[in-house]
Amino acid sequence: MPAFHAFDGTKLAYHVRGEGAPLVCVPGGPMRDSVYLGDLGGLAAGRRLIMLDLRGTGQSAVPADPASYRCDRLVDDVAALQEYLDLERIDVLAHSAGANIVVQYAARHPLRVGKLVLVTPSTRAVGLAAGSEMRREIVNLRRGEPWFADAAAAFERTQAGSDADEDWDAIVPFFYGRWDATAQAHAAADEEQVNQEAAGVFGGPGAFGPEATRAALAALSSPVLVLAGEADANTVPLIAAEFAGLFPCAKLVVQPGAGHYPWLDDSGWFTAAVAGFLDDRG
Repeated sequence: MPAFHAFDGTKLAYHVRGEGAPLVCVPGGPMRDSVYLGDLGGLAAGRRLIMLDLRGTGQSAVPADPASYRCDRLVDDVAALQEYLDLERIDVLAHSAGANIVVQYAARHPLRVGKLVLVTPSTRAVGLAAGSEMRREIVNLRRGEPWFADAAAAFERTQAGSDADEDWDAIVPFFYGRWDATAQAHAAADEEQVNQEAAGVFGGPGAFGPEATRAALAALSSPVLVLAGEADANTVPLIAAEFAGLFPCAKLVVQPGAGHYPWLDDSGWFTAAVAGFLDDRG
């Protein structure tokens, strides 16, 4: 298992899949073991995926200072990885909450970033959030599913402020394009793969500076792909489109029928979209 040391001395692990030009992959969760990304639907067939285990997750060490789990401080771990790999510029893929780390990295180090792929990204770092009505429109796309009634009722309770575990568990099918055995196994692994202490610190006070981040991203020259899932109730396509609009050189694609983990829903569509963007020399 390859590893390196962050600036505070914490030993961080990463995993390499495939061969080809390197693509640094930053997981979401927040603070979920990178194993859930798999090989991103076969993307490793044409790229060398460098999957970072964020501090306190996967094979990476627990830091001495729990405050270092905060999103803005995790940016330094991406910088340390790039320095360790001795790469002048890096292409980066981030999923979900990992996008908050990566856009802050791009804001701080714009000349060190090549292409960015933001998959069903969380948008907290830029101050965007979907309202209940936006999410309800996506939820209602699943009205024909046998599990819909119970999940929709739980969704309404969460929008009214419920933090009951059973309600949040009940809405998990809305995060997948197909609630099949593969999706259920993927979802079931979440609890054991997430560092809950770290997740609680990730978005704490000081983690985000939306105005400054937006201003920096407005000047970013790197090409950006924002990939949304048509049926994703977490990162709804309308918010993904607004997010893409913050970058001067961004392209938005919406994967048909996909949820929050689009490589599981249609790996061929997903890998074609991402590889096409990364390989485009235009």
